[in-house]
Amino acid sequence: MKKLYTTLGLSLLISGTGIFAQQEVTSGKDYRAAIEKKLELNQQSIVKNIPFKNVGPTVMSGRVTDLAVNPEDPTEFYVAYATGGVWHTKNNGTTFQSVTDNAPTLKIGDIAKDWKNGTLWVGTGEVNASRSSYAGIGMMKTEDDGETWEVMGLPDSHHISRILINPENPDEIVVGVTGHLYSDNAERGIFKTTDGGQTWTKKLFINEHTGIIDVAVNPDNYAEMYAAAWDKDRKAWDFKEGGESSGIYKSTDSGDTWELISTKSSGFPTGDGVGRIGISVFDGNTVYAIVDNQNHRPDEDKKEEKPEGLQKKDFDKMSQSKFLKLEDEELEKFLRSNGFQDQYTAESVKEMVRKGSIEPKDLSIYLGKDAMENMLNTPVIGAEVYRSDDAGKTWKRTHDDYLDDLYYSYGYYFGMVHVDPQDKDGIYIYGVPIIKSKDGGKTFKSIDASNVHSDHHTLWIDPNKSGHLINGNDGGVNISYDDGETWIKNNTPAVGQFYSVNVDNEKNYNVYGGLQDNGVWVGPHNYEEGPGWQASGEYGYESIMGGDGMQVEIDSRDADIVYTGFQFGSYFRINRKTGERSYIQPKHSLGEAPYRFNWQSPILLSPHNQDIVYFGTNKLMRSMDQGENWQPISEDLTHGGKEGDVPYGTLASVTESPFQFGLIYTGSDDGYIYRTKDGGGSWTKISDKLPQDLWVSRLVASEHSKERVYATLNGYRWDDFKPYVYVSEDYGTTWKAISSNLPLSPVNVIREDPANEKILYLGTDNGLYVSLDRGASWQAFSANFPNVPVHDLRVQERDKDLVVGTHGRSIYIADISPISDMDLDKMEDALSVSSAKEIRFSPRWGNSYSKWMDPYVPELPISFYTSEAGKATITIQDDKGNELQKFEVDADKGFNTAEYDLTITESGKEQLQKADEKTTISKAANEKFYIPVGKYTMQLQLNGKTAETKFEVTGGRGGNREPEPEAYGEPGETY
Repeated sequence: MKKLYTTLGLSLLISGTGIFAQQEVTSGKDYRAAIEKKLELNQQSIVKNIPFKNVGPTVMSGRVTDLAVNPEDPTEFYVAYATGGVWHTKNNGTTFQSVTDNAPTLKIGDIAKDWKNGTLWVGTGEVNASRSSYAGIGMMKTEDDGETWEVMGLPDSHHISRILINPENPDEIVVGVTGHLYSDNAERGIFKTTDGGQTWTKKLFINEHTGIIDVAVNPDNYAEMYAAAWDKDRKAWDFKEGGESSGIYKSTDSGDTWELISTKSSGFPTGDGVGRIGISVFDGNTVYAIVDNQNHRPDEDKKEEKPEGLQKKDFDKMSQSKFLKLEDEELEKFLRSNGFQDQYTAESVKEMVRKGSIEPKDLSIYLGKDAMENMLNTPVIGAEVYRSDDAGKTWKRTHDDYLDDLYYSYGYYFGMVHVDPQDKDGIYIYGVPIIKSKDGGKTFKSIDASNVHSDHHTLWIDPNKSGHLINGNDGGVNISYDDGETWIKNNTPAVGQFYSVNVDNEKNYNVYGGLQDNGVWVGPHNYEEGPGWQASGEYGYESIMGGDGMQVEIDSRDADIVYTGFQFGSYFRINRKTGERSYIQPKHSLGEAPYRFNWQSPILLSPHNQDIVYFGTNKLMRSMDQGENWQPISEDLTHGGKEGDVPYGTLASVTESPFQFGLIYTGSDDGYIYRTKDGGGSWTKISDKLPQDLWVSRLVASEHSKERVYATLNGYRWDDFKPYVYVSEDYGTTWKAISSNLPLSPVNVIREDPANEKILYLGTDNGLYVSLDRGASWQAFSANFPNVPVHDLRVQERDKDLVVGTHGRSIYIADISPISDMDLDKMEDALSVSSAKEIRFSPRWGNSYSKWMDPYVPELPISFYTSEAGKATITIQDDKGNELQKFEVDADKGFNTAEYDLTITESGKEQLQKADEKTTISKAANEKFYIPVGKYTMQLQLNGKTAETKFEVTGGRGGNREPEPEAYGEPGETY
């Protein structure tokens, strides 16, 4: 493989001199090289064989972006998930197989299948423009259903919206490119290849901030195409969702040339308010388009029924004298209905105004305009459906009234229309709900159902059977055969998009996590995913919160007490045993500007006292009584916010040193890191010599050194994909970069190993890493772990498990004891082996309750480390040194795993029976002998070196016994 170069730089000590330059947009070329570098790291890594197990959950699924359905057999189709890759079913969604575990990225915008020749094309990078719509690496294809992948160009596209394959010539493909999400770039527009993706030609380019969000083709004539251009500008604090350059283009020569047809005389909206557009073509005449119209509604169309009682705006210009004349009952009703703290009564507020400590307008300022109100109550026209019956020359809106309660203010997140191939008046549109029309868009009817998640992104309509629908939404896949009257849920892939994870310390510990649009869930860490729960009615995970699930903290004294919530700081203290919920969002004081809350507001239980809770707004809040009462212990710890429709200038990470109460660090979304050593009495800004303006994605006060703190910064919202990772050994006074050999990818989280200070774990937007030398170098995990975004990490200290919260593949767990227990100073010449310390004997070993089922085969997991590769011999011995079993395994340099199936040889059986006359060992049903109860040695030999470990088989008398009650389980049970 060719040598790769990146611009990561070497470790650097940052002191009072030296200043970083501003971050730059990562080029597609560099990002593509980083993907190749990640592949090299996977192959060279000494931890590449450490296995990861996916523990779900699956039932809530994740965001779907596209479908590709076999036109000859619709029980076969592919599903593309925003960050979970592409999955394939051949049994109508009963089960799915991933086809992208070997792919360089799992971030998907669009897919298209050449069903005649078997090639699956994938356009990477989701186009829904959400907070976690990650950039892709261009076009990919597979000709062997995901065994191998080729990257096929357009590396700087970032987000690809549509792929059209010429049915008569599979080498001719037209692609719509949306382009960068947070920055301008030239690789956007319409691209075409005529040589199967070897080369691409740009056929339509509008400008560097306008891309193509949809391309639709006449089903009867591939040469006739329509493309939707989207002029937008997204920043971390604001989203301009429309622009002058948005519009519809048409081609009549298979995408070679294009003409703007949404002119001012066409009847289609034009101007600065035109947002996202979706297109669907019925035939050579009839075309539908849906547009997110960001223009404000005419005043006469605004639905403004005069509300009863006092309103927020009434206080804006109210005089003191008028305020004091208000009826107490009326003022009290206003205060209570608007969530003012109990201390603010009509009497007390009037006294404050009378004394001049506040003015009447402060009541309006107190309420501000919260984040959800900003997003949901904008007076725009919103979604509109237009139809053309003359091939796009003229357009007419299909409906008279507004399509309220469809997009709300999330027009950027939706934007597709579909026409029934058998009925030109049958159309489907969706946003939060999914609705249909049978009269060409004049009237609509909801086809949502109780088992259909909201927020819809794709729909397939059977061209041979009207009413047969496959729908993809934020909660997975649904299928209907009666035009949406009833739906089947098809959620077996583990594709949950976790923002956060945490663990408790129960004997069989639980994992907790908050997901994108799917709430907060909790379940046992050893849960085995499978369909059995549908018979029992008890799914392994339990939902404990709705909305977009956010951070979770668990009281270490009582795991039933959980702190969690949803977006923009709406948090609760939950007693899972009693079901009691207490709303604990901190409230500002009257006369003070409202607090700003991050989408993922940070919450932290103090390691010194679990009654003490920290909460990040733009200030750091502290509660001494489990969130009942709050006090700010800082001034604004951000740059001060920016004007926009998203809260910005908010705290994003909080950590407290386990060595000292009140030694706290905070990090903001606009790049500020502060430290206090006295519980908030005074604060020091410690980020001036770090890269500026970047999101502080994680701060971790070390468990091993009081002076040590780790910081990760994230440039995703600037399209800057450098990995920013730092450590300080002096409370943040100076910082050292420890990104070393990491490939380009934004960093989300860093964690220490609680038992070994040299070991660090790191999660990026493209995978999971470990450092065995405190950041001097990084190794990539890859066994059973794809290139998925990692948002959060936790180490369950007692069980030595690494719990990984991915944004696209739910939760993974790995036993990290082989790494954590390793003497890292002796790794250059080491050989070690370990296994589970004990395993309980079972009469099920090698047997089955039914001749129709395969015998149960046990496994004892083995982990070993070797400083050089080779063929390892593993020998099982009894306590007298007799050999009971011997087998060989291949060993790579580094950490390895193997399994012992607990069988012994006939010679080994005879020696055990000879040593103990009470022991009788008979063949199991599978004609094998199994090791009885006792203590044993496992010896590993490799390259002239020897290592050994002990294990015990426990339970019963050993040897062959009568089956225990229910030992073989009930018919239908699997082991």
